[in-house]
Amino acid sequence: MSNIEAPSLQDSGGGVDSERGAPTVAVIEAELVTNVPVGRGWWRWIWNLVGSFVEWMFGLASLIVGLSILATLPLLQFMSLGYLLEASGRVIRSGRIRDGFIGVRKTGRVGSVAAGVFLTLLPVRLFSSLSYSSYLLNGDSAQTKFLRGIVLVFGVLALWHIGWATFRGGKLRHFLWPAPLKFLRRLKAGGMYDDAATRLWEFFRGLRLPYYFWMGLRGFLGALIWLLIPVTLMAFSSRIQPPGLGGLCAFVGGVLLSIVLLYLPFLQARLPATNRFGSQFNLRLVRKQFRRAPIAYWFSPLMTLALAIPLYLLKAELIPREAAWLPSLFFVAFMFPARILVGWAVSRSERRDRNRLWLSRWGARLATLPVVLIYALLVYFTQFTSWYGAWSLYEQHAFLVPVPFLGF
Repeated sequence: MSNIEAPSLQDSGGGVDSERGAPTVAVIEAELVTNVPVGRGWWRWIWNLVGSFVEWMFGLASLIVGLSILATLPLLQFMSLGYLLEASGRVIRSGRIRDGFIGVRKTGRVGSVAAGVFLTLLPVRLFSSLSYSSYLLNGDSAQTKFLRGIVLVFGVLALWHIGWATFRGGKLRHFLWPAPLKFLRRLKAGGMYDDAATRLWEFFRGLRLPYYFWMGLRGFLGALIWLLIPVTLMAFSSRIQPPGLGGLCAFVGGVLLSIVLLYLPFLQARLPATNRFGSQFNLRLVRKQFRRAPIAYWFSPLMTLALAIPLYLLKAELIPREAAWLPSLFFVAFMFPARILVGWAVSRSERRDRNRLWLSRWGARLATLPVVLIYALLVYFTQFTSWYGAWSLYEQHAFLVPVPFLGF
């Protein structure tokens, strides 16, 4: 016992085990403590999380606004439909709902540039208004010329500021602070024009606008083929004489439309999933997939048609063409989640290899029938409340371009 020495305070405090060369427990505990994000680290993590969420939500809002504007422009409206179709296709291929929100952050950058341009041009618009008012009151006076000079100076500065802020990344903070010293250093480095042209080209190429246009055009034609006969029977039933024959045409058209509604949401979703136009007519595959996920195949068309019905109220009055994007906001905002849900249902079916129980299959079939019948009945009566009358029946925004008015 007398030969055994007690360990010194230095040995017990930590360092390296003398026999094995391994860190002592004290060293490990000290390292763990230093890696814990305490104090300012937690606030920075929360700040980054909140900032990322706000950026994503701003991108989503910018995306909906952009799709709404595209939906009101002739021909370009197929890009809007193509994006919504591709959203469902992405969900089908990956099985994740979040993959349906394509390019949200990139679209948010476009929205931030638009907001920054608006803020940058406010002084120009203000002094331009003052200059015009001065001209009306005083003519070409010295004050009017002075204000025109201010407008010219502010206009040149605004153009420089917009270009430089966009070059730096286009975020809103880039528009709030011009960073002139950084601009001088970058200008001195050279190659600024080539760099800007390359970035702009890569950005627009990443938007894949021709792809969305081609996807939307094919999806529009496929849905129109399915809807043309039943909608035409319903649209012209009130003009057919005698009235009994017209009522028969309306009844047949409604029944045919109800049958089409059972398949069309899922047939359209097959187009972006396979990129084949003929996949929109594969009824056998839809019936096969229904047996694997009957509840999902009942719920997704239920939500699609339920979200589409209130939008018919926006067709009651004629809206000026330049303001058509305002109600189009509701159309896109309602149809976007509907496309996501359809993609989720198809993806859920494709990831199952066995049919569900017969009780759930027949229960879903019986529950779907009143949904499509009620929708077909309501669609028939919308021709009497819509501004365009019977022509509005061809504006099937749940499956065609997501815009309330096609200008018939």
